[in-house]
Amino acid sequence: MTEDLDADLGPDRTLLLVDDDEPFVKRLAKAMEKRGFLPETAQSVAEGRAKAIARPPAYAVVDLRLEDGNGLEVIETLHERRPSCRVVVLTGYGAIATAVAAVKIGAIDYLSKPADANDVTNALLARGGNLPEPSENPMSADRVRWEHIQRVYEMCDRNVSETARRLSMHRRTLQRILAKRSPK
Repeated sequence: MTEDLDADLGPDRTLLLVDDDEPFVKRLAKAMEKRGFLPETAQSVAEGRAKAIARPPAYAVVDLRLEDGNGLEVIETLHERRPSCRVVVLTGYGAIATAVAAVKIGAIDYLSKPADANDVTNALLARGGNLPEPSENPMSADRVRWEHIQRVYEMCDRNVSETARRLSMHRRTLQRILAKRSPK
């Protein structure tokens, strides 16, 4: 399998990973290195753009929501410096509008977190009309709902009333959901 993967990667195996979640980006870098890539990480828009300008990679995985701005800026820089760069957007805040914007400026795929290294590799190496295989262990609908609620809750600085308002949900209902364990 590794030989097939090596042939798919091509001669330039450079990979730029841009995500502000340090433990996640380090784990992903290690996993991608095992798959034959030569990863480099960045944790901000500024750092990602600087690395894209200094050494434009053949592949990139960019989170959209970063501490200092939007990952779309990094994607634009990547495609200015190296139009052939294969960019996958990886984000926990997926929306159709951002997916369309990312694809318009050059991203080849858009994955929602949590995505593992296999999902990312499949997306980076998908060619032509061949879509990557769906994940073997997709999240259940209950888990997706729970993850979305947790994201909004964190965005609202763990304010239950504000989260309930943004989700158009009764505050007590939200409190019950937050009190339970995450679904499988």
